Amino acid sequence: MTTASIIIPSYRGAQRLPRLLSALAAQTAKDWEAIVVIDGDMDGSEKVVAKYSHLPIRSLVFPQNRGRVAALNAGHEAAEGDVLIRCDDDLEPAPDYVERHVASHADREQGTIGICLNVLPDNRYTAVYGAEADERVRAGAYRADDNQTWRYWAGNVSITKKIWDRIGPYDDHYQAYGWEDVDYGWRLHQAGIPIVVDPALATRHHAAAVSTLARVSRSYRSGQARRTFDEIHGPGTSGAVRPVDDNMWNQLVCSTVPHLSYRRSHALAKSVDAALPGIPAPVARKAIALLVEASGIAGYETTETAERDF
Repeated sequence: MTTASIIIPSYRGAQRLPRLLSALAAQTAKDWEAIVVIDGDMDGSEKVVAKYSHLPIRSLVFPQNRGRVAALNAGHEAAEGDVLIRCDDDLEPAPDYVERHVASHADREQGTIGICLNVLPDNRYTAVYGAEADERVRAGAYRADDNQTWRYWAGNVSITKKIWDRIGPYDDHYQAYGWEDVDYGWRLHQAGIPIVVDPALATRHHAAAVSTLARVSRSYRSGQARRTFDEIHGPGTSGAVRPVDDNMWNQLVCSTVPHLSYRRSHALAKSVDAALPGIPAPVARKAIALLVEASGIAGYETTETAERDF
């Protein structure tokens, strides 16, 4: 049996895959395979993967887009390795990436998380909001205690085949954006499997949320997926949806929520992006934060059906 299988879910990834597959070509580990699950080949992704046929990399191609959960499950089921590594197609792993993931499972049963080091463009959004928000997420992950690390289960994680067989596949109730990964982390946690955030596995991530529009859209869709999580696991399992502290900022966020639909939050985010160059940094930061936070709550509370946008 192969030591490690790298499962790569990919949708419209033809531009991203060369960077990832070239990084896999430089791995210090020798006994591994990679499975690229192409979730509807709309951009020639299969031809991109074929250029790396000299490596232990193969593709599974869906004839049409079925969503990330279906891609993840197909890749994990096809995997032959003892250690199963989920690696999203926008990552750029270091040469010891596979070796470190495998080593993390040598001495005990656990789920392993590598935090994403977001590579952000040098733009106004990054300067006033994106970089600081990204650092807060990473700091929170490293501070998280053993009862909270499940929340950071995402696109750079690994388990053993034995754990996969025990926990089962990703839940196909998640058909749009987000929370299929957090759901899996919760299930690992509920099964008593320790989840460890390993700083040595922090990996460059060429992020998609590089503007107010991209960040707000994902916040809204993530809120919708979070509601699905609570519907599955019980009300309140994900934590408080609205802020607990009744300060002026939180009052402003909550008062904004009723005015937001997905389309409305989308339009407002575009307006903020257009205005960013002429707004003082403190004002710009608050404008983005207001939309991001309110959109997450609005997504959770909406009756709109979530669509598969990205």
